[in-house]
Amino acid sequence: MDGIGSETASAAAPLSQWQHDVSRLYQYYLDKTTPHAVYRWIGTLFVLAIYALRVFYVQGFYIVSYGLGIYILNLLIGFLSPLVDPEMEVSDGPLLPTKGSDEFKPFIRRLPEFKFWYSFTKAFCTAFVMTFFSIFDVPVFWPILLCYWIVLFVLTMRRQIAHMIKYKYIPFSLGKQKYGGKKASASSGISNDD
Repeated sequence: MDGIGSETASAAAPLSQWQHDVSRLYQYYLDKTTPHAVYRWIGTLFVLAIYALRVFYVQGFYIVSYGLGIYILNLLIGFLSPLVDPEMEVSDGPLLPTKGSDEFKPFIRRLPEFKFWYSFTKAFCTAFVMTFFSIFDVPVFWPILLCYWIVLFVLTMRRQIAHMIKYKYIPFSLGKQKYGGKKASASSGISNDD
């Protein structure tokens, strides 16, 4: 009895080690892509284009595309939302300023950009693989799904924009602000003397 159990354990050990090595190698390359946001998104747009061409070519899998659209909308809401929603909870952590006298605190996303990109890309890869299995090709009238998704998108974004306006935050950073410096003050000083 002891011999049988040890044989299966020793047979499973190399498989487990190989799985661990592959996982570490995958994580290594994933970590190396972190600072290259533009190239990551270009690759994702390439994956998106391949998926769109596949769906267009086979003229099907609209329910997969609809589910993908709902998932992407959910990711987008997480990407545009603050980590701590001032409407839902009061905490001692970083909060968004609500008055001009409040201290400035940077916008911290509920879903960081890297995780947004990673989930976005995985979703398109998964949907692409699903297009090779006919079980997922449920016949539907796609214009209805498209209209319904557009309505969901508009209603969701209207609510999100109203939340942004109410709590005065912008989920995008356009970089460090640049001020005119001496040139702007010198030119305004000259015009005041005239």
